[in-house]
Amino acid sequence: MRWTKRVSMGAALLALLVAGVSATAAQAAEPAVQTVALWPAGQWPAVVQGPEQSRSHGGKPDVVTGVAQARLEIYRPRHPNGTAVLGFGGGYARIEVGAEARPAAQWLQSQGITAAAVYYRLPEDGWAPVAPFQDGQRAMRVLRARAGELGVDPERIGVMGFSAAGNLAGIVGTRSAAHFYDPVDAADRLSARPDFMALLYPVVSMERALGHTHAQKELSREPGYVQAYSVEQHVHRGAPPMFLAQAKDDPIASVENSKVLDQAARAAGVPVELHLFQSGGHGWGLGAPGSEVSQWPGLFDHWVRQNGLLGAER
Repeated sequence: MRWTKRVSMGAALLALLVAGVSATAAQAAEPAVQTVALWPAGQWPAVVQGPEQSRSHGGKPDVVTGVAQARLEIYRPRHPNGTAVLGFGGGYARIEVGAEARPAAQWLQSQGITAAAVYYRLPEDGWAPVAPFQDGQRAMRVLRARAGELGVDPERIGVMGFSAAGNLAGIVGTRSAAHFYDPVDAADRLSARPDFMALLYPVVSMERALGHTHAQKELSREPGYVQAYSVEQHVHRGAPPMFLAQAKDDPIASVENSKVLDQAARAAGVPVELHLFQSGGHGWGLGAPGSEVSQWPGLFDHWVRQNGLLGAER
């Protein structure tokens, strides 16, 4: 197996795997959170330095670092249907739980959507740049392998990525046939292709002309990283349908990231919907109440339903 650890396992960015349904916001008590290991015993480095921590970062609450085990945390409503994988930002350096992950998960549950948080390895913590993409592919396959048990539809699995995790989600979506790691069990015979993609204020390209982000810095340690991890360079006719949303005044990830991906999708004949907001900046999560960017959850909900990406309630 081509494990790529350079130093030790540390902080991880957060992704979410979600299963969507048509349901009312008023629900009875949801099932307890279920934890699922991402890799089988013996196929994951066992030595971890430092405890998992939650702290404040730059005034943002609940930033998680020092992840001790690659895992999924499954949050299911009572009647799941359809699936999406959500990734959250932090420049491949940390998990933005309070600013993005938790509010998004709560909204998803209010819509009858099951959220599964996946903690994965980051280049910031000494892993090679390919490590997050190994874990991203594995997360897709593990969810498909356990679809019956978890009550999700294996044919309605999508990815949703915020900020740097938009890059991760985009690469998982457009390079699903790539062999980022050697198979470890039967789950790895399953497809890693998402059925749809939603990217919010994403870092799409590694091209310097589109900005200088922390994500670019971390991935640049791999030779050929610009071509390898620029999402727009891997869009093909078989790529998943895309939902894109970004603010024009984004100071971190240039709005040109969403524009070039929109153009690449249209050129390849891939269905795509792009929403550009006049203001909102970066890292808005669900968006402050009343803000322009707070429209995106409703727009996304309409998009998945209009395109038949959610199935009948189970």
